[in-house]
Amino acid sequence: MDSRLRSVGVLLAGGVGQRVGRDTPKQLIEVAGRTIIEHSLAVFEAAPEIDEIVVLMTPGYADRVREIVARGGYRKVSKVVDGGSSRTESTWRALAALGAEECNVLLHDAVRPLLEPRIITECVRALEIHEAVNVAIPSSDTVLVATPEESIGEVLDRSRLRRSQTPQCFRLSVIREAYERAMADPGFAGLPATDDCGVVLRYLPEVPIHLVQGSERNIKVTHPADLHIAELLFRLPAPVPPGDRAALAGQVIVLLGEAEPAGEAGRHGSELAREAARHGAVVHVLTRAGGVRVEDFGSVAKALDDVGGADHVVLVAGGGHAGDLARASGETVADAVGTGHLGALNVARAARPHLRGSLLLQVPPGSGALHESGAAAVAGLTRALAREWASGGIRVNCLNTGASPVVAAQTSLDILISDLSGQVIDARVDGT
Repeated sequence: MDSRLRSVGVLLAGGVGQRVGRDTPKQLIEVAGRTIIEHSLAVFEAAPEIDEIVVLMTPGYADRVREIVARGGYRKVSKVVDGGSSRTESTWRALAALGAEECNVLLHDAVRPLLEPRIITECVRALEIHEAVNVAIPSSDTVLVATPEESIGEVLDRSRLRRSQTPQCFRLSVIREAYERAMADPGFAGLPATDDCGVVLRYLPEVPIHLVQGSERNIKVTHPADLHIAELLFRLPAPVPPGDRAALAGQVIVLLGEAEPAGEAGRHGSELAREAARHGAVVHVLTRAGGVRVEDFGSVAKALDDVGGADHVVLVAGGGHAGDLARASGETVADAVGTGHLGALNVARAARPHLRGSLLLQVPPGSGALHESGAAAVAGLTRALAREWASGGIRVNCLNTGASPVVAAQTSLDILISDLSGQVIDARVDGT
């Protein structure tokens, strides 16, 4: 019997986003291909520690969120509630919607779409010991206290300063009691707390608030420039965690590629096949010599039908292209498109009915317009497919194989056994 407390993620999305300067609430603005609130929803939906999600939305936009929830298959969302005119009023409404049963409550700004799953895990673990938890990071700036005359009154000790983030996490009974005391205080409306930890600190000072390390990526989208920063952060490759490759034992991995494993251009495939088999995976290598041409959807689909179910499918990098596009022959261009972007599309379409785990699209090393345009197309395909297939539990990633075939093979295996999805990873930069 599971005796742990239920954990509820509450997305606070009641703001109107005046500082962003748009007519639409900022949580509904698209960044990196989906609305900001959907990024936050996806993180909580995928977190195994979270049992339920409640959304507090700007009045008049609740149906829009319900459409996003239905379209994205976010099964953990139990309620979409109208938010209040302030953060504290939205939290108060959320607490009312949660009922009487004790649980863990993780209150998160929905406009922090880059929350890392690691933070949710650490917050829920901390709630096993502490009744109140806040996420924070050290301040890299010196903070001054100004006088009314706009001169420096005090310089605070930076070593003790932290910048508060979300989620802010509590036992339901604790945060509810703090808010009940706040709402009964005639002075609260005139001097409201800026966040939920502030309410607990003021009205339940005997309850210590434990700190969990946050992240510089966990930014709050507040001003127009933050939209551009968030877009860039989403495109940064995530680090590939070293995984336990013993998890590959018995898993079916299908490698598709143009080049023969024994050839120079096929070294990526041969190294990956050897490494996967060494860890106990059942490896199928499908190449042109066997009648499988990635630019031909029919041949790819038939080959995968013959294999049957697969835990992972990898489009293996073949030979890259370099040089001036104006000097490239029509045959070279056709080959680059056929084995690159078109090959990735064909492999993805044909693999989807058979996939149980993930799709990895390798991009060969190269340079010039022909290479760069193909690599960008595969990167875009990766991000879009990751969103489309997320509700089915299928992950999609891309690896730029600029490193040696051995390093690329090891990185590929770590990607396959990771939780990453929608990532374009450059082994040359990561050093993985």
